[in-house]
Amino acid sequence: MSLKDDDSGDHDQNEENSTQKDGEKEKTDRDKSQSSGKRKAVVPGPAEHPLQYNYTFWYSRRTPGRPTSSQSYEQNIKQIGTFASVEQFWKFYSHMVRPGDLTGHSDFHLFKEGIKPMWEDDANKNGGKWIIRLRKGLASRCWENLILAMLGEQFMVGEEICGAVVSVRFQEDIISIWNKTASDQATTARIRDTLRRVLNLPPNTIMEYKTHTDSIKMPGRLGPQRLLFQNLWKPRLNVP
Repeated sequence: MSLKDDDSGDHDQNEENSTQKDGEKEKTDRDKSQSSGKRKAVVPGPAEHPLQYNYTFWYSRRTPGRPTSSQSYEQNIKQIGTFASVEQFWKFYSHMVRPGDLTGHSDFHLFKEGIKPMWEDDANKNGGKWIIRLRKGLASRCWENLILAMLGEQFMVGEEICGAVVSVRFQEDIISIWNKTASDQATTARIRDTLRRVLNLPPNTIMEYKTHTDSIKMPGRLGPQRLLFQNLWKPRLNVP
């Protein structure tokens, strides 16, 4: 007992020192956690072929028929990863499920780094998108052609392109390409013409341009027009 009493002062001091050390350790751990939480800049590797912009893949899936607020949509969308070179793109893409193999209401998004695939994002809010509806079986090929054209800067509209989306639905699939300025008719026309070329679209293909402002006012469907490619695409793409 006396030994315990004799050590009490040292014990208090040790406790104080221990508390101090614990506090320092917590701070160090917190600093480490914060620094690891900071995203490392994605850059091309040695001898890799850099892209003009960095891009990020996203994925989302939702229950059909359930209304989606912007908040719940943002929580539901998952970031897959960011790349800065041709080689880094193929590393992601080669391991991803093709759109044609997705089920339910699923979407892949490919947007410039820093732009969220949401209407409300600063880069998107004054823009719009070209929409093409596809019959089932065409999404994988069209999506690949579209994103390769986008990464290769084939649209030739400066910084106007924000990203692209493929939406898998039960009866049809939808692809769209988003741009920053809906009011710039020359730019939207050039994007439309390039889209026709890179997807090898038949001349009578219905393409719909929709502003994000309209999408925000009337969420849900992408538009009233429907595109059934049963006969249009068969001879072009030899789809059985």
